[in-house]
Amino acid sequence: MSLMSRTVQIRQHGGPEELQWVDLPVGDPGPGEIRIRHHAIGLNFIDVYHRTGLYPLNMPATIGMEAAGVVEAVGEGVTHLQVGDRAAYASPPPGSYCELRVMPAKCVCKLPDAIGFETGAAMMLKGLTAQYLLKKTLPVQGLQPGDQVLFHAAAGGVGLIACQWAKALGLQLIATAGTDAKCQLALANGAAHAINYRSEDFAQRVQQITGGKGVKVVYDSVGKDTWEQSLACLRPLGLMASFGNASGPVPPFAPGLLGTKGSLYVTRQTLFTHIATRASTQAMADDLFAVVAGGQVKIRIEQRYRLADVQQAHRDLEARKTIGSTIFTL
Repeated sequence: MSLMSRTVQIRQHGGPEELQWVDLPVGDPGPGEIRIRHHAIGLNFIDVYHRTGLYPLNMPATIGMEAAGVVEAVGEGVTHLQVGDRAAYASPPPGSYCELRVMPAKCVCKLPDAIGFETGAAMMLKGLTAQYLLKKTLPVQGLQPGDQVLFHAAAGGVGLIACQWAKALGLQLIATAGTDAKCQLALANGAAHAINYRSEDFAQRVQQITGGKGVKVVYDSVGKDTWEQSLACLRPLGLMASFGNASGPVPPFAPGLLGTKGSLYVTRQTLFTHIATRASTQAMADDLFAVVAGGQVKIRIEQRYRLADVQQAHRDLEARKTIGSTIFTL
């Protein structure tokens, strides 16, 4: 049986104008798969990377990594979900920009009754990212309450979740953002300090805040524009944790530089390594669901677009006009 789904598709890598509405057939789920009808869809910077070709896709391609909805059909071997379940996911392969899809069930999680579809769609990719950063991507000395960490783009979707979660863990999060208003938003969400990197030298300010010691870890989704100064923010044996490229990829550098700056560690993390198994996905999601349902972390949905307005949403995201989380409705 085939159903039809309104879907956003690209036929070549490029700008937002490449995002086009098409009708595509959707069949029944095979072994290990489900069919899910979306109620809300998340917008993330990885969608831009897929559209532009920074992360290349085979054409024609569908994009989008995050959504929430209702399970309509379950394939053989799927035991953790049933028809009618409310569910949410952040998961490969790309393709969430649609009404209806068949996809692997492994990374799809049953959504607790206390969490709505829009919140589910807004929090899975960003919240699971914050989870693996603060809980798993740790400096060699570990992180203890009172430790200072630097988090770039702290007024974005991942950043605002990280600000709140870091505070709940007792960490002193130093936020950076591109406007004074975004800095105030980070502070309102639990950051201990905030730096406008457009008007201040953030490396100098970090040294002032930390009394010249530097931070144990820098969490950086910006990439090229913040990389060099971020290394100057770290204490000896500190960790530079890269997890995105909003300003472009980090250029090549000589490993010897890490030695001269204090025997630093560098890692490039991706969510999809951490959610490679059903068990790890569920454990991380349970941790996220607990802090959201318990009120320690509130998911700020600041922008809502109809999926038909996907081109404008991408333009706004790339222009840094968005704050917090953004979702599409159908």
